[in-house]
Amino acid sequence: MGPLEGTPIVFIHGTRLTRHAWSPQLTDLSDEFRVIAIDLPGHGALAHERFTLAAARQQVIDVVDEAGGGEAVVVGLSLGGYVAMDVAAWRPRSVRGLVLSGATAEPDGLFAVLLERLAAALQRIDGPRLDALNAWSFRSRFPPSVAEPIVQGGFWSVGGADALRALAGERFGPRLAAYPGRTLILNGEYDFVFRPAARSFARVARQPQRVLIAGASHLANLDRPAAVSYAVRRFMHTLDGPRHGHR
Repeated sequence: MGPLEGTPIVFIHGTRLTRHAWSPQLTDLSDEFRVIAIDLPGHGALAHERFTLAAARQQVIDVVDEAGGGEAVVVGLSLGGYVAMDVAAWRPRSVRGLVLSGATAEPDGLFAVLLERLAAALQRIDGPRLDALNAWSFRSRFPPSVAEPIVQGGFWSVGGADALRALAGERFGPRLAAYPGRTLILNGEYDFVFRPAARSFARVARQPQRVLIAGASHLANLDRPAAVSYAVRRFMHTLDGPRHGHR
């Protein structure tokens, strides 16, 4: 979507969701930028592929190469934010700028244990009843324009479980520190799991900006879509100057 000459933005969804989680931002930002949302392995169109960090990283790089001409701003929500940091550390020349939403807690220590237990629970209770509960939750919480694309995209608990296991025990602060470009760190005001550690991630980022999304939870881009779109647009405009060094 968006003008072919516009700066490409690649959006990466969170655990168990699909590219449709970014529908509000695709609509909002396609007036100025070329916007591309992808499915990660184990989710949506790639549900047949097992999620690993390496596979997810390669999927993003392939899309950036094919649809973004080799470089794009990469935006990730939750799981997508961790994948984005992995991409930025592995191949920074592909990442024009980095936007992390709800991805500022290291998945190690006690948090890793909780992720492993959540993964086991998701795999155990996966099925139509869980899907129906998820659909009801999104439809009751968000307007149809936001909820329906997500529901139609489906909920991918087995792929999500693999993703949580892949994150558990990893550290992403060093990956972020290795990226030489600009980073926008977004957190919902009520994201009490990921927001508290945002300052530590900002400290290691080379060129950080932080934005708190008022009235938002972990799914800030769905709770306050206009505010997140505005923050991304402003960040994009800061990238008009000289580009960071590549390697």
